[in-house]
Amino acid sequence: MAEIVVIGAGIGGLPAAYDIKKECRSEDNVTVISNIPYFQFTPSNPWAAVGWRKKEDITIDLAPILKKQGINFIADPVVKFDPENSVITLQSGKEVSYDYVVIATGPELAFDEIEGLGPHGGFTQSVCDVNHAITASGDWEEFCKNPGPIVVGAVQGASCYGPAYEFAMIMDTDLRKRKIRDKVKMTFVTAEPYVGHLGLGGVGDTKGMMESEMRHRHINWITNAKTDKVEDGKMFVSELATGGDVVASHELDFNFSMMLPAFRGIPAFMGIDGLVNPRGFITVNEHQHNVKYPNVYAVGVCIAIAPLEATAVPVGVPKTGFMIESMVAAAAGNIGQVVRGQAPTHEPTWNAFCLADFGDKGLAFLAQPQNPPRNKNWSSEGKWVHWAKIGFEKYFMRKIRKGQSEPFFEKTVMKTISMTRLRD
Repeated sequence: MAEIVVIGAGIGGLPAAYDIKKECRSEDNVTVISNIPYFQFTPSNPWAAVGWRKKEDITIDLAPILKKQGINFIADPVVKFDPENSVITLQSGKEVSYDYVVIATGPELAFDEIEGLGPHGGFTQSVCDVNHAITASGDWEEFCKNPGPIVVGAVQGASCYGPAYEFAMIMDTDLRKRKIRDKVKMTFVTAEPYVGHLGLGGVGDTKGMMESEMRHRHINWITNAKTDKVEDGKMFVSELATGGDVVASHELDFNFSMMLPAFRGIPAFMGIDGLVNPRGFITVNEHQHNVKYPNVYAVGVCIAIAPLEATAVPVGVPKTGFMIESMVAAAAGNIGQVVRGQAPTHEPTWNAFCLADFGDKGLAFLAQPQNPPRNKNWSSEGKWVHWAKIGFEKYFMRKIRKGQSEPFFEKTVMKTISMTRLRD
């Protein structure tokens, strides 16, 4: 009998637990540890931040659904991780031993790295967490009573740019529905070297599509932007040249702002030699396990991936749903093999697929593999993306409630692309 623990219960962690339960032997125990008692569908947070979703619409209580699947559940944050002795210490003081562990915590949000950033004592909003999004929605309603300038985007070191673009467009759509868009100047501020870079060097024509969409929606932008500090109603931004010299300084007034922060690993893993990189992200090999500690697997945003290229301002690499899904399948398949005394053989695909909703239409892209040169390098836009994102939300939430682990992206990506009449 093997004790298998999954740390984290998000878009990577919960499917990992379901997959492991399916792949492993009946006598193996699977336990999920989470710092919160519910699953949150993070891709819907931009909708929640303008009041289009409530918290109960995009969260699910974990204890009852995991019990139905025969999976143990502990709602208690991890405060210490000891890979030498295979022991996890929780905030309550409880210790959990494991034979194999899958780390799927997601990141810690590094608001503190920039003065005045974030919703906890700072002056900007966030859509990285459902509670942040709900807080933002209250401020959004107040903003709409007395509209003014908006600053939105992603700071240096951020690695997930899609939600910033989504939220900018969703705010624009909501303002137009309220017939107050003409009262709002909007500026998009990003560390990316150009609009539509996305941490991926662009995919298909995302640069042209995104620039065109932002011009159409009267959204100004500043790229190669280093956010220096934020004060109440004012953001200080340095615009850098390729060599790192400051070519322009901006003082941007705002009545409402949402800026995605940089990510780092959670404190429990920080500084563990051989396990994490300097930012605290878990290093894994082609089989999704750590080299020094081969019984430690990791999936999702918490793993270490080197930046694609050198940029004037640090730009991280996103981990999209398609990639995370393949990480989960590989990790679960490999654990299923090793508990039976076999060598791991499963490897994830490094493909990226994203549905970015703009409130009334959207942009989709596929990169196979994620980093260029690619075998497929495709992007498309239209109203179908908006409806596809809604369908994805409903499908994924139903899948989580029923304890299903079948892949979504692998089954639907190529079908979705064929709907747009992609020609190789």
